[in-house]
Amino acid sequence: MPDAHLFVTCLIDALFPEIGESVVRVLRRAGVDVRFAADPVCCGQPAFNAGFRNEALAMARRAVAAFEALPGDIVIPSGSCTAMICHRYPELLADDPEWLERSRGVAARVWEFSQYLVDRLGYRPPHLASPPGRLAYHASCHLLRELGIDRQPRMLLDGLGSDTLALEPDCCGFGGAFAVDQMEISEAMLDHRLAQIRESGADVVVASDVGCLMHIQGALRRAGSSIRCRHIAQVLDGRV
Repeated sequence: MPDAHLFVTCLIDALFPEIGESVVRVLRRAGVDVRFAADPVCCGQPAFNAGFRNEALAMARRAVAAFEALPGDIVIPSGSCTAMICHRYPELLADDPEWLERSRGVAARVWEFSQYLVDRLGYRPPHLASPPGRLAYHASCHLLRELGIDRQPRMLLDGLGSDTLALEPDCCGFGGAFAVDQMEISEAMLDHRLAQIRESGADVVVASDVGCLMHIQGALRRAGSSIRCRHIAQVLDGRV
């Protein structure tokens, strides 16, 4: 049985623990011995996106040191956190050869959740006994553009036997601090995405990043829409 350490992101830990529970159940059904770090850390992405590079650098070093102590694979149910570790850490640590090399060693063992299931385990989900209706897959920016992960989540969703539509790859406008600093632009981008979702006829919007889901779901609720947003782990877990 393969073993992997689950890196529970800040948003999942603080706001959506049920997503973390679904991640664990799906990994265990896939035959993984799921382990957890005793000292949870933040990847530093909020500080990095807000321009606090010194603070982000300190958090990156702390995270690298924590991950180094974990044997085996590291699974992250977030494209944005995965991209931070794999692509932004080298940028932050470029002037520190020792820490740069250490971060690369960690990044070589980091897997985004859907990528781990498909590319590492060759996992194929069983068909859902009760399909949740029409699914619309939202490809988050970090997952698609920075990590190049697109095939894997689609394969997993297609394997469920549900009617799944892949939305056009547009940004929902969240972007962490961007949604606060550039509120009007963010809202315009969100409105455009919501129009696409409504036109799709979807019952459930599925994504691999909690930030996108939180942003989209909030707007749908304010509009009185019955469309639900779910992390891909929840859909694979049948918690829709």
